[in-house]
Amino acid sequence: MFKRLNVFAPILALISFVSAGSAVAAEPKPWQIGLQPAASPVMERIHDFHNLLLVIITLITLFVLALMVYVIVRFNEKSNPVPSKTTHHSVLEVIWTAVPVLILVAIAVPSFKLLYFMDRTQDAEMTLKVIGHQWYWSYEYPDHGNFTFDSNLVPEDELEEGQKRLLAVDNKVVLPVDTNVRLLLGSEDVMHNWAVPAFGVKLDTVPGRTNETWVRITGEGTYYGQCSELCGVNHGFMPIMVEAVSKDAFKAWVAKAKVEFANEENKSLQIVQAKIDAK
Repeated sequence: MFKRLNVFAPILALISFVSAGSAVAAEPKPWQIGLQPAASPVMERIHDFHNLLLVIITLITLFVLALMVYVIVRFNEKSNPVPSKTTHHSVLEVIWTAVPVLILVAIAVPSFKLLYFMDRTQDAEMTLKVIGHQWYWSYEYPDHGNFTFDSNLVPEDELEEGQKRLLAVDNKVVLPVDTNVRLLLGSEDVMHNWAVPAFGVKLDTVPGRTNETWVRITGEGTYYGQCSELCGVNHGFMPIMVEAVSKDAFKAWVAKAKVEFANEENKSLQIVQAKIDAK
């Protein structure tokens, strides 16, 4: 869609290198000024759209700068002692009305295509349910035994070597690469927002409503995100941690997770039942 922008490729490549910092970044970097490298087809298209807007904005800025310099030089008092008394210019009025409209149309067409592409996938190979709580996430795997688990922030005093402050969680999401994953998002209490920049995913979780989007992770690794909706006093302590693994590794993890989280669920039910019996 944006192949015609190849003339700007060297400039965009330099900007991407400076802003990204690392070709494999899946987390915020010190002094980062641009988007994280893409790890999904949606994010790749967001990068393309961002580059298109960057070209358009740069051209507009240079045009306005040149126009201002021309006006300053050509129409200052010394160069133009007798000012023109022209009050209307039909051609100019048509141009400065039509050109911005054409620019907005040029932006709107790829924008709507991107919004449609990132909305949902017709060929989902699995589903992940995401539920927001004050203040943690819970996840369900309905296509793999419907096991569920909670994901909480690891406190700073419990961090192990290699874990990242305010981003590490006790139970991370595990997803297979090269798989169309349908994401169904909801909330138990207030609005939250499940956002993982490298995936191009940022969607509200709304009480009483299920929102849908999708992701297809293109590379193995660990990706981080955070709640991006002001949801209460602990809003800043709802990190998202996604580990992308091969399909075989995912199958092995599912087999282990079914046992692990089924036991945790049974323990929770036993505790609840014990409290009921005690009453």
